[in-house]
Amino acid sequence: MVAGSDAGRPAEGNAVVGRGSGGSGPGEPTIHQLRLFLALSEELHFSRTAKRLFMTQSALSQQIRDLEKRLGVRLLERTSRAVELTPAGQALLPEVRASVAATDRLRRATDAQLRQLSGELVVGAIGAESAMPHTRAVLQALHARHPAITVRIVSLNFADHVAALTRDEVDVVFLRPPVPEGIELHHLATEPRVACLSADDPLAAEERITLAQLADHPVVDVPARAPRVWWDFWAVDPRPDGTPVRYGPVVTDMEALLHAVAHGQAMCFLPAAARHLFPRPGVRYVDVIDLPPSHSALAWLEKNRTRPTVLAVRRAARSLRRSDEAEHPWGD
Repeated sequence: MVAGSDAGRPAEGNAVVGRGSGGSGPGEPTIHQLRLFLALSEELHFSRTAKRLFMTQSALSQQIRDLEKRLGVRLLERTSRAVELTPAGQALLPEVRASVAATDRLRRATDAQLRQLSGELVVGAIGAESAMPHTRAVLQALHARHPAITVRIVSLNFADHVAALTRDEVDVVFLRPPVPEGIELHHLATEPRVACLSADDPLAAEERITLAQLADHPVVDVPARAPRVWWDFWAVDPRPDGTPVRYGPVVTDMEALLHAVAHGQAMCFLPAAARHLFPRPGVRYVDVIDLPPSHSALAWLEKNRTRPTVLAVRRAARSLRRSDEAEHPWGD
C-alpha cells in the first residue's frame, strides 16, 4: 500500500454506495471519471494523481466519490495512511481500461472520418524531416494538384512517430525507415549516415572513421514503445561482426539526444543532413566509411492507402519520381 492523502473516510471494501445520495445521483459513469480512476489505480496516491492530471486533490476526490456512487460499489479503500483498490475495484479495472480504450478508438476513427469529409491531411514528421527538400517538394506538389486539401503538420518524437500512424492520429508520416509490418513506404531520398560524437571524444578530430573504431562506444537508446526494428538499424545493432551494441541513456527527441552526446554519455548515428540542421556546441559529426546509408520515405498504413487524402499525397509523391530513377525496394 502507498501513502495517500484522501483521509478521514472509513474503509468500506465492496460495500454498496447509496445510489442517489448526494453528488449527481445514479447514472452512467463519465469517460472522464473512468480516466481519473485509471490514473489513480496506477499512482495509488491522491496528491500525486492530482498533480499528474493538473487538477486539485479535492476535485479528484469528488470525482472518484461520484464515480463510486454511479457504479454502486466502493472502488478504493482510504485510510489516513493508505489508498488501495478494493476487490471490486480490482475486478472492474480491466473493464474500465477496455472502456477507455474503446472510447479512444472511437474518437480516432471519428477524427479520421472528419478529416476525410473536410479534406484535411494530418502529416507527421520526425526530427527535421518537415524541413527536408523532398518533404517540401511533395507538399508543394500536393497543393498544386489539390489546393482545397488543408495540410496540418505534427512534429513527432522517437517514441511515437510510428504509433501516431497506427493510432490514426496522423494520416501519413515523413520518416526514416525501417518500419514494422502493416506500413507502406514511398522512397524519397537517400543520404549517408554519420557518427554524432562528443567534441571531447578523441575520434571527433578524425575526418573519417570505421564502425570498428566505435565498438566500445555506448549508443543512445529510445523508449521501449519505439519499434525495435527501427532503432536496431539506426544503432547498427548488431555490428557487422555480430557484436551487440552497448546502450546508454534513453532519449525521446533530438534535443535530448544531442544533450546526451554533448555530455559524453553516448554517441549515435544520424543522417548527414544533421550537420547543417543540428549544429550544437559540444557535438561533432564524423563520416563513417563503412556505414550503410539512410533513406527518407513517406509512410502510411496499408489499410488506409485508398483514403482520399492519403491517395492524393501518395500520387503527389509519385509524380516527383524521375523517369530514369530505378525502382527502390521500399517503393509503393
